[in-house]
Amino acid sequence: MKALISVSDKTGVVGFAKSLRALGWDVIATGGTMKLLEESGVEVINISDVTGFPEICDGRVKTLHPKVHGGLLARRDDESHLAALRENGIEFIDLVCVNLYPFRQTISREGVTMEDAVENIDIGGPSMLRSAAKNFRDVTVVCDPADYERIVAEIREGGNTRPETRLELSAKAYTHTAEYDSCIAAYMRRAAGLNEKLFLQFDLVQSLRYGENPHQSAKFYRTAEDAPFSLASARQLNGKELSYNNIQDANAALNIVREFDEPFCVGLKHMNPCGAAVGRNVADAWNKAYEADKVSIFGGIVAVNRPVTKEVAELMKPVFLEIIMAPSFTDEALEVLRTKKNLRLLEVDMTRSDARPQQWVGVNGGLLVQEWDVATREASEDMTVTVKRPTESEIADMNFAWRIVKHVKSNAIVVVKNGRTFGVGAGQMNRVGSAEIALKQARENGGSHDLVLASDGFFPFDDCVTMAAAYGVTAIVQPGGSVRDEDSVRKADELGIAMLFTGERHFKH
Repeated sequence: MKALISVSDKTGVVGFAKSLRALGWDVIATGGTMKLLEESGVEVINISDVTGFPEICDGRVKTLHPKVHGGLLARRDDESHLAALRENGIEFIDLVCVNLYPFRQTISREGVTMEDAVENIDIGGPSMLRSAAKNFRDVTVVCDPADYERIVAEIREGGNTRPETRLELSAKAYTHTAEYDSCIAAYMRRAAGLNEKLFLQFDLVQSLRYGENPHQSAKFYRTAEDAPFSLASARQLNGKELSYNNIQDANAALNIVREFDEPFCVGLKHMNPCGAAVGRNVADAWNKAYEADKVSIFGGIVAVNRPVTKEVAELMKPVFLEIIMAPSFTDEALEVLRTKKNLRLLEVDMTRSDARPQQWVGVNGGLLVQEWDVATREASEDMTVTVKRPTESEIADMNFAWRIVKHVKSNAIVVVKNGRTFGVGAGQMNRVGSAEIALKQARENGGSHDLVLASDGFFPFDDCVTMAAAYGVTAIVQPGGSVRDEDSVRKADELGIAMLFTGERHFKH
């Protein structure tokens, strides 16, 4: 029995080769793999001794040869195949162990050149994997060091791998080459400016108990690259397994946290913030966010952008929460919160990044792709369109409200004061309905004057401005852009309200 080994990732390969030799297998190897095995005391056959041809073109051509692919592809049950091998002096190769040049790792390096990328496109490796995988009835194909141990165990037990194992490894090899080729294709297509096809790769994180509802099955996948503010790479420190709805809600909370540099806390239910605040520290921010809506936060999700300390943990513990997310938890905080065995505690990378990742949304028979709405324009006094100018404190609240309203389902209205939400109106079919919800909630929360209102879209009429004034709003921030903007500006001037137009809309459907 013969094994051909040619690997880029050399993890565990010496032990694997030694085990095969101990079981009586011949080991053929190439280039750097052969050198490593020889230095480790493994008896190896040089690939050139098999092909009768030297490695050429700086190693680009070494395994693309009939004596390799004939030995892999020939069917053992076809007499014409066997005759062809005998006539050409070709011997069977019974196992191929190959993993590929590190193309993805190469292109992820800063400053990588096209020349570097191209040199890390493997040609012989995928060819051997595909040949061996095609002939899985007779050939074992290995591309993952994690499989070495069980392959050796099966050979030791039965003289060869089991047929069902070879089929599984064949599927794994084709997956490996498909991922590899799609990564190369995506890179080359970006370089060539082509966009009529989209290649996506995701790895399974976990199978979920169910989807949005118990009768729907669901799975959670992640991209190959780690990303900040991502649940896919978060570390769970306590609590039950995450559900589909947990993941959706937690992701929405993290997108809000991303907006703030100062100490910040948000409580969230059904993908809308129910309370959010900035503070002197996380404890202060939590207290203000909790006071914003004590009812809705019950059974909700909380995210903060500073470490959770024992003080914060003791404030949060009495409230029934599903999830708490933070960049870290102190040991003392964990000791407090782990007494609630079902409470999910997630440590999330909240490193700042200027990247503008893509957002994918499935529709029937298709996929919508857009850049995430990451950047937020700063509200400033020079955006004022009314006679009345906003005060410094109003501008601070405008910026706070403007960063919150973009994460509320459209039509969206947010009412704030002193860096805290007082009212949130979400997802109504008309803007007046959302404004009424937010303003009434603000009044119930004790907000009756000096309030700031933010709208994710423009006002088509002046009715929202009229209502806002009646509830104590003194400043409004909105994108502007309506053909009837002047109506709203005129009404604001009449009612003594300062209004800013940011020129930036933030719909969230």
